[in-house]
Amino acid sequence: MNLALWIATGLLAVVALAGGTSKTFMSKERLAKYPGGGWVKGFPASFLKSIGVLEILAAVGLILPALLNIAPFMVPVTAICWVLVMIGAIIIHLRHGHAKPVVANLIYLALAVFIAWGRFE
Repeated sequence: MNLALWIATGLLAVVALAGGTSKTFMSKERLAKYPGGGWVKGFPASFLKSIGVLEILAAVGLILPALLNIAPFMVPVTAICWVLVMIGAIIIHLRHGHAKPVVANLIYLALAVFIAWGRFE
């Protein structure tokens, strides 16, 4: 079980880091060119960068507390926060008529629920 939790946590951390890095360092126009990226047009660049920073912090919060054994309770807390972010992402994608990204968001949401459930025990 611990191995499965670490694999899920690592996968989710990579997703969070990749998404956060792109939102933080790419221009709004470049993000809009990606498939399903049309949603960014409705938000200011500062909002996108804020979401990006939160995603980078989520990647850190998923890995470091458990790895260093410093406040490991933060891992499931971070996973629950990620669930909330994914619910928001699903709503935004559905409002903009982008169904394909919702599938990925549901997978990430399921991984976060699994991590929160497994690490709270």
